[in-house]
Amino acid sequence: MSTATLERFTASSSSFEPADSRAIHLQFSSALEIHDGLDNAVAALIETAALEASCGILVTRHEPGQYSVALDQSVPFGKIYEDIAA
Repeated sequence: MSTATLERFTASSSSFEPADSRAIHLQFSSALEIHDGLDNAVAALIETAALEASCGILVTRHEPGQYSVALDQSVPFGKIYEDIAA
């Protein structure tokens, strides 16, 4: 069983730019679920990344079974980077 939550961080009310951050947080109870779960999360963010054309996607492993997939300004547009949180 896996769980996922989608968070959309909104821009402050004084900003005229749209929100530029979206993240999906995932938790897996089985290693067999990780590959498909991460693929689905990345696919969900690719459309938004393409529309904004300003950032790529960062996949981070926080601890065993816990990941986040997020649009990230430090990742070049069209790229997907992987990271392990320390």
